[in-house]
Amino acid sequence: MSLERHKPRLAVVTPFLDKNHGTELHVAEWITYLAESFEIHIYSQRVKDVDLGKTPWHRIPKLPGPHLFNYLWWFCANHLWRVFDCYFRGLRYDLVFSPGINCLDPDVMSVHIVFAEYAGKNREANRFSRHPVRDWPRLLHRKLYYQLIIFLERHIYTHREIPLILIARKTLAELWRFYSRSYGCPVLYTGLDPKRFEPQRRRSMRSDARRQIGLADDSFAVLLVGNDWRNKGVPVLLEALALLPDSSLKLLIVSREDASPARAMVSKLGLDGRVHFLPPREDIEFYYAAADAYTGPSLEDTFALPPAEAMACGLPVIVSAANGTSEIITNGVDGWILRNPTDAAGLASMIHRLQHDEGFRSMLAQNAARTAQRYTWERNGHQLSALFEEILQRKERSAAQALAQGPTS
Repeated sequence: MSLERHKPRLAVVTPFLDKNHGTELHVAEWITYLAESFEIHIYSQRVKDVDLGKTPWHRIPKLPGPHLFNYLWWFCANHLWRVFDCYFRGLRYDLVFSPGINCLDPDVMSVHIVFAEYAGKNREANRFSRHPVRDWPRLLHRKLYYQLIIFLERHIYTHREIPLILIARKTLAELWRFYSRSYGCPVLYTGLDPKRFEPQRRRSMRSDARRQIGLADDSFAVLLVGNDWRNKGVPVLLEALALLPDSSLKLLIVSREDASPARAMVSKLGLDGRVHFLPPREDIEFYYAAADAYTGPSLEDTFALPPAEAMACGLPVIVSAANGTSEIITNGVDGWILRNPTDAAGLASMIHRLQHDEGFRSMLAQNAARTAQRYTWERNGHQLSALFEEILQRKERSAAQALAQGPTS
């Protein structure tokens, strides 16, 4: 009679989980495949889009009030919950995984953003002098939150015992620049759902999607999806659009962020009627179907999912070199890379060629789909599982060596 191998127990520590946000989408998809090899327990304040019948959720209450206060509470509370479960419920974890800065005791982390880099890129935009006095409390809260996260990054990322899983090579340069960290950082590019994001499905949705948005047949629609509109490159995109006075050229901006500042810029640049501000949808592929091209001129982005999803759908894509998605693109072959994310004239030139050079546009789109289809969640999940197994074996060897050496005098 064969004995079933005991699955190692894995604690996933993340403030919330769903498939509507980048980092959280990664973790939700990873859990699906990690469950084949690990017994997974989730410590979180909110969980959605995960099969909780297979994965226990240890719910941690959310503290009402400013985000900073809830973050401090969350950071302390998830430790307390796990200590309680260990001593009173016998739940001892073989590995603790944290996607981002969520605890002081992870065995492994995934790094989706280096806040020291992000805060530096947005320092000028967050100056008090650039905002009315009524916005100062919000800015102060943001600055305090950034400083807290950077303080914790400095404490955690400099621990060589904690492996850091990256989703783009560019993050390694940022870790070295701010924290002198260059070791124990494997790169695991993000995954996609190849059945959901693919050219034929996009074509079948196209007519209805354009009709619902109100795009004429002769319109050329450029799409951008994401929050934090300044960092995602909305200002330079609007400036580029203003350099292309073609009324058939439209811009679709999909975001849950307050659009008032961007609307003011639209009016200032004389782009009224050419820019559509649209709400997020669960079926984000609806917007890829409506668009003719995707643009992501981010000032800073570890690895933005929308450009990769757009590529898989067969859209020609422009991203900035500051966007980690550029690492899976060969410039001019399966996408276009804007070297300087503030170069409005360069971006305008790229958009103009995509609009008017059908052969080039088609070539980029076909190659983009082939490239993106190589990156699946299944492949991603199995790679992550192998990394976790390796980390677990290393942890077990270290524990065995410590036991063999005995107590030191």
